[in-house]
Formats: sequence, structure tokens, C-alpha cells
Amino acid sequence: MTEDAKPLISISVPVFNEEENVEQLYQRLSALADKMSDRCMFEFVFSDNHSSDETWSRLRHLAENDGRVRAIRFSKNFGFQNSILANYMHTRGDAVLQIDADLQDPPELLEEFFDLWQQGYQVVYGIRKGRKEGPFVNLFRKIGYWVIDKVSENPIPRDVGDFRLVDRRVIEAVSRSGQPNPYLRGIIAGMGFNQTGVAYDRDARTAGRSQFGTLRLVSLGLTAVLNHSTVPLRIATYTGLIIILGTVALTIFYLISKFLNPNLPPGFISIQLLILFGIGLNAFLLGIIGEYILRIYRTIRSDPIAIIEQSLNIKDGDLKL
Repeated sequence: MTEDAKPLISISVPVFNEEENVEQLYQRLSALADKMSDRCMFEFVFSDNHSSDETWSRLRHLAENDGRVRAIRFSKNFGFQNSILANYMHTRGDAVLQIDADLQDPPELLEEFFDLWQQGYQVVYGIRKGRKEGPFVNLFRKIGYWVIDKVSENPIPRDVGDFRLVDRRVIEAVSRSGQPNPYLRGIIAGMGFNQTGVAYDRDARTAGRSQFGTLRLVSLGLTAVLNHSTVPLRIATYTGLIIILGTVALTIFYLISKFLNPNLPPGFISIQLLILFGIGLNAFLLGIIGEYILRIYRTIRSDPIAIIEQSLNIKDGDLKL
């Protein structure tokens, strides 16, 4: 980018079965691009996680009428975080704004993100002050964010999703991370750089159904903990040590009791309970270790982030996957 040239801002949008929201999002992004045309240029980059509805057809229509719209479609669903990472790799902007297609995050907030980026912040993320969801879901999310932040090796901002503006240098660093099952919030938070947050109220979904249910939230939370914390492994070590010490103490207590009272009746039930407890504990600890071994295996296997089936307004030579 020359000194006098306007910076290029890439809008990164992962989509999956969002046929009801794609065109409305595009309209708001276009209006924002017109409003900020004196400060920057725009491109809109979509990654379609193999939608089964008309999402790709609508993206094709948009791309035919607007060269700023660029899109890739995967050969199957490779997961939300992989979709974001693949999208990042196909952006060209000096900075990239990540936003979901459901319009719960206001694209217009980019103006404030952009000003902070020009002030020298390499990462500007949205902090959700409030969100129009049920009280149980809100509480579940808050507890999840608190746990992830507490056990992670690097602090991860709370009440922060994937709505953020990221500098090109951060994008290049993320692309080299090489994690087969990434948790991008944790990766970006742990990279350092100059980061800041902007508080906002999250809107309700305008149309369609959320593709991110409770099970997927739990899965994403486990990925965050296992990818960015050694606490579960240490819990396994410390729990095993405590059980060993407790077993030794109980053995000493039993021997002393047997010496003082030779007629002490045998405790068949207590023995069975201890055996079952030991089996369950071993299975739990082995499960923790197995999760880490699975991640090592996936890293060694080097599966692709995603496989591109089709693209729009992107030349074959520019495809990164």
C-alpha cells in the first residue's frame, strides 16, 4: 500500500445455510462501504461451509453483479473455526473484519474499529454487553468464558466472540499457526500485538435458525481449553497423586484398626465401591490424556484446513487450499 493509497478492508463472512440473511447483510455492507469510501476500499469474502440451501446460489448472484464479492465453497462442512481460518487466508486487505452472517453483530461498528486500527491497534474486538438470548444460555456462556479465561495459558477476553478487526500481520501469523482444530480467539489473544475492545449490545437473529446449538458451544469450549491449557493434564496428575496418598492413608488406618481389633468384619461393599471409583477415575483421566493425544495425532496427520469445491471472483492461482 502506497502512502497516499486508501487501505483495503476485507470483510470476512463464514456462512452455512444463511440464504435468508446473505442479501440483507450484503446491503448493509454495501451501504457501509459507500459511507466509508473516502477512507478505505472494501472487498467482501464469503466462505460457504457446504450449505444445503440456496446460500451459494445467492452468493453467485451477488458476485456476478459486484466484483468486490469473492467467495469459496468447501467440499463438505469443515467446521466453523476452519471456515474462518480458510476465509482469512483468501483475504487481501490491509485489515480484516470478521463478522457472522446472522446480523447479530452490527457491521456499522466497523467505523469505530477502523479508527482504532488507524490509531495503531492490530486487533480490535467486540465485547458483548448484552445479547437477546434466554437467561440460561447467557449464564452458560458467561460461565464458559470465565472457565476458558481462567485455565488458559494466555488471558482470553471475556464476552468476546469472533466479531473483530485484525491487522494483516496478525492474519499472516495466524495462517502459520498450523493447528488442525483451531480456536482462533485463543490463538489471536495469545499472539500479543496491540489489542483493544469495543463494547456493544448484540442484536437478535433477524432470520433463519442458528447453526450453533448447545452441543457445538460445548465442543468449542472443550477445544478452547484443550488447545490453550495444560490444566486438565495437571488435574489428572494431581488427582492421581491425591488418590495414591489417600489409598496409603487408608491402608495404614486399616492395618492399625485390624491390629487393635482382630475381629473387625470385612467390608465387602466398601471394597466394591472403591474398585468402581478407581475404574471410573482411571477412565476419566485416560479420557483427558486421550484428548491431547488425539490433537497430536491430527497435527501429525496434517489434514487440510478445508477443501475448496468452487470459487467466485477468485482465480485458481490465488486459491490457498
